[in-house]
Amino acid sequence: MALGGLFSTDMAIDLGTANTLVYVKGKGVILNEPSVVAYHVKDGQKKVLAVGEDAKLMLGRTPGSIQAIRPMREGVIADFDVAEAMIKEFINKVHRRGFLSKPRIIVCVPHGATPVEKRAIRDSVLKAGASRAGLIAEPIAAAIGAGMPITDPTGNMVVDIGGGTTEVAVLSLGDIVYASSVRVGGDRMDDAIVSYLRRQHNLLIGESTAERIKTTIGTARMPDDGRGQSMQIRGRDLLNGVPKETEINQAQVAEALAEPVQQICEAVMTALEATPPDLAADIVDRGVMLTGGGALLGELDLALREQTGLAISVADESLNCVAMGTGKALEYEKQLRHVIEFDN
Repeated sequence: MALGGLFSTDMAIDLGTANTLVYVKGKGVILNEPSVVAYHVKDGQKKVLAVGEDAKLMLGRTPGSIQAIRPMREGVIADFDVAEAMIKEFINKVHRRGFLSKPRIIVCVPHGATPVEKRAIRDSVLKAGASRAGLIAEPIAAAIGAGMPITDPTGNMVVDIGGGTTEVAVLSLGDIVYASSVRVGGDRMDDAIVSYLRRQHNLLIGESTAERIKTTIGTARMPDDGRGQSMQIRGRDLLNGVPKETEINQAQVAEALAEPVQQICEAVMTALEATPPDLAADIVDRGVMLTGGGALLGELDLALREQTGLAISVADESLNCVAMGTGKALEYEKQLRHVIEFDN
């Protein structure tokens, strides 16, 4: 047996705005960490101190000499050097040293990524130690990961709600018939909660508190009792500058999130209008699949169902769908070769 067969190190990376997941061929998803890097600048050089989970704990809590940033913004690389260091670190975590070959890596990219953005991702992966870098469109990866029969001659609609973007796509015969990428996702929801509390309560909260509110009591619909569950939060009172504790309930969160939820609904409606009639008929029969971390927002499926009149379902492992789909593209590369763009 060839060494390559024994020790397959080929991997698929879901390089997300919020989290990066790494899938190793034959093993599945073995790394899921926040896309965060902490570094300090010395003599004009950035020295990486922590990556992933450790770096996320530093967000919003660093002294002046240290910066904790997210190198991915809206699904694409915002800080090239830091992103490269992050990818290298994640590859090293899963790629045992001593292998004879460099891994082949497939990365998913937003459908709306420009050629320049695609090249930036590919270059970062190659510099981080890949022998070849392939790219796959995020909606295709999400649909494959959700187990949708995308190679059939029928219409399938997938809505992938990530940290930075929401990708809405209609797929048939293994490729994209229509796709759009709107720059609204989990980050925009967090921002909406921050600005709502600033406006309504004169309370300033950090990014991590906003994320905790969203994941704990976040909902896309007004609660039936007009209030719903509540939780205690802490922040800074903007009127007198001192720390303050207050209570926030689901009705307030639903109000805060109304705009980003509406933008997702509009993206789905626009996609339906642009879909050829026969494929639209298939979507009415089959419904719409939600994937990505944003799909876990409470009652988002119901909010979309009310707006579109379609059956909406959330994928089983919605957080892992894109990574699983990118991994399956790696495993079944021959059958899915037409959806993977290799560098050479």
